[in-house]
Amino acid sequence: MRLATYEHGGRRRCGIVEGGEVRPLPEGTDLLDLVRGAPVPAAGTPVPLAEVRLLPPLEPPSVRDFVTFEEHVEGVRRSVSGAEGVPEAWYDAPTFYFTNPASLVGAHDDVPVPPGCTALDFELEVAAVVGRPGRDLSPERARDHVFGYTVFNDWSARDLQSREMRVGLGPCKGKDAAATLGPWLVTADELEPHRDDEGFLRLALTAEVNGEVVGSDLLSNMSWTFEEMLAHASRGTVLRPGDVLGSGTCGNGGCLAELWGRRGRQDPPPLRPGDTVALTVEGIGTVANTVVPGTDPLPLPGARRRPRTRP
Repeated sequence: MRLATYEHGGRRRCGIVEGGEVRPLPEGTDLLDLVRGAPVPAAGTPVPLAEVRLLPPLEPPSVRDFVTFEEHVEGVRRSVSGAEGVPEAWYDAPTFYFTNPASLVGAHDDVPVPPGCTALDFELEVAAVVGRPGRDLSPERARDHVFGYTVFNDWSARDLQSREMRVGLGPCKGKDAAATLGPWLVTADELEPHRDDEGFLRLALTAEVNGEVVGSDLLSNMSWTFEEMLAHASRGTVLRPGDVLGSGTCGNGGCLAELWGRRGRQDPPPLRPGDTVALTVEGIGTVANTVVPGTDPLPLPGARRRPRTRP
């Protein structure tokens, strides 16, 4: 089943996507309630998808973004910090950072350039959505806690990210402005035929900028399965229904920064207003966003070198 949240006739609705149409569910239906286990109500008269604005499928309680593709780590690390190879600690466990649930945009929404950014980039990912709460899960138990999957584009201000990560913390404003989630949420059972013998989902991934393919990979090149990611994320804490866990960016051109790191130059160039990024995941669908001008950053002072007085 494919479940979408959309805007039509000035109203926010949820519905079931079938072919080129969406069948609306009763007004007041929230997709997050369905993720939590509420029964899917009867759907109404189909509406052409071309007539609706697709919104992010749900408003998640949290968004964790992992980094599970070794090839991506190699290229982006060289681009962002100048370091070679992959940190040994990366191999220990599936690392993630928390990103901003309030920054999510729909499958075809415009994306403004973040304030102060001169090196805007995309990231081609797949996200799993948690359906059942769980704590200290094993990978085997975690499979029953995945409700479905969607396409995730973690837009990245690479120049801001490179500077702020020198402090020794994760990215903040470099990853804060926008993240695409969509075009809809595909229930986990629909993708089971794509699972390989090792438990990975073998899905083709493609990234295009202005109609030109710049990257392609297989989701099964992840170094951890989604179930292993959920198990790690649940250690010592509770995963809640609706929590989003991004796979991390795929390799082989899943973002521009990986290509910059390998080529030693910004080729292709950073995204500019007017550029359209289309990301396609086999079995799920395509999101396509156009970059538009953003706002200038309001001035802020640098740190004051304060006297270290004591009471």
